[in-house]
Amino acid sequence: MVRLIDVPTLQRFVAQRGIERVLAELADAIEAAYARWDEFDKSPRHATHFEHGVIELMPVADARRYACKYVNGHPGNPQHGRMTVAALGILSDVESGYPILVSEMTLLTALRTAATSALVARHCARQDTSTLALIGTGAQSEFQTLAIGNERPLRQIRFYDVDPAAMEKYALNMSEQNLELVPCDSIEQAVSGADLVSVATAIKDRQSLLTTAMLRPGMHINAVGGDCPGKTELDSAVLPECDIIVEYEPQTRIEGEIQGSDHQVTEFHEIVRGRRPGRLSEDSITLFDSVGFALEDHAALNWLYEHLTRATDVDLIPDAHDPRDLFAMLQPPTYGRAASF
Repeated sequence: MVRLIDVPTLQRFVAQRGIERVLAELADAIEAAYARWDEFDKSPRHATHFEHGVIELMPVADARRYACKYVNGHPGNPQHGRMTVAALGILSDVESGYPILVSEMTLLTALRTAATSALVARHCARQDTSTLALIGTGAQSEFQTLAIGNERPLRQIRFYDVDPAAMEKYALNMSEQNLELVPCDSIEQAVSGADLVSVATAIKDRQSLLTTAMLRPGMHINAVGGDCPGKTELDSAVLPECDIIVEYEPQTRIEGEIQGSDHQVTEFHEIVRGRRPGRLSEDSITLFDSVGFALEDHAALNWLYEHLTRATDVDLIPDAHDPRDLFAMLQPPTYGRAASF
């Protein structure tokens, strides 16, 4: 039997456990996976691009379990009442090759993306970080706020989006948090005085939302939205000013802010494993060029499998009396009347 976690099941689980706790536990699980970097069989995701978006497969495996995520990215979907990103995940036992978990991953991806940003902030952002700027208040903004708040003593959130309705949505969702919420009229106003900046927008284009004039010593930047070829959020002149951290360099060279460039980068596992410092000095500007990597999905699916045990088991693999005789399984029963479909 295969454990099935659908949207309502995950909603109930997160509600009972608490979003902040889930984000913290996912960050720890992802950190543990990065600490085992050499144990994984890794590759860039396989992307198929279309006029309206992209569909991707993201596989990764260790000696015990194989994980793969199906995920799309269609920026125009919200205009039609659909999600920009929708995802499904599968976790399999390597020894038998049998799947053990099929899960919704739209919500889980939102959680693990923010958890990864917060984890990098744990290692790279200044300890005295208290002001977060959000550029883009779409689906990721609340998760970024809560996840980073697990790692640093946030007091003020400055936020901006080109869509006023998105800003109203964010303010409403965060209204009960013990935070000073400052809606801003521009990106420049939002990043003014910020210790940490999270940029997460959906426009599939080369943008220059953050420029060198907006940088300040000691700032940490999470660049979350540049996740496919031809899609960036930072002015190219920002990159030489930063110490750049990436998840998996071969993939980020294709899809991230550094796509098509030769800027020197540090893979995050080197920081987790103590081979490189997360921050060279208090005045360094650190940039996490986040594109999302399958290792994080592997960690998230394994965490979910271990913790969410009250789920539906479904029969997706034939249980044949003779594995060589699948034909017999499709024959009418030998008793009674065969069912019609």
